[in-house]
Amino acid sequence: MRHDYAKFELTDPPVIFSLNVGGKPGTLSHLGIRYPTTGDVASEMVRVKHSEVPLLQQEGVTCCYAKADKFWVRDDDGIPWEMYALREDADAETAADPELRAFLGQKDDAQASAAPAPVCCAPSGGRAAEG
Repeated sequence: MRHDYAKFELTDPPVIFSLNVGGKPGTLSHLGIRYPTTGDVASEMVRVKHSEVPLLQQEGVTCCYAKADKFWVRDDDGIPWEMYALREDADAETAADPELRAFLGQKDDAQASAAPAPVCCAPSGGRAAEG
């Protein structure tokens, strides 16, 4: 646990539940699936690309006290999903990534009238990709 972040990892059933300070009360930021390896993430991303689903790819990003390879998609209800593999724990919490904010439909700091929701994923090669 950190002062602005709590993470619970259950083994049975295998669930990771994380809570961050900030954001709009009563809203869901995103859901995610953690894969065992970066190779698993890459394989799943290829499958998604063949389905012509818009996605945002990020490699080696640091957020939520972790460094990870990931990609983002939206489900039919518009909920963002983070598909990722943990590389290692990190000391950094989050950083604002303009590409991710755009993908998630969030305003950037200059546009926001209130404090924006914290968004994971400092850019380190993040790029939008489609089919």
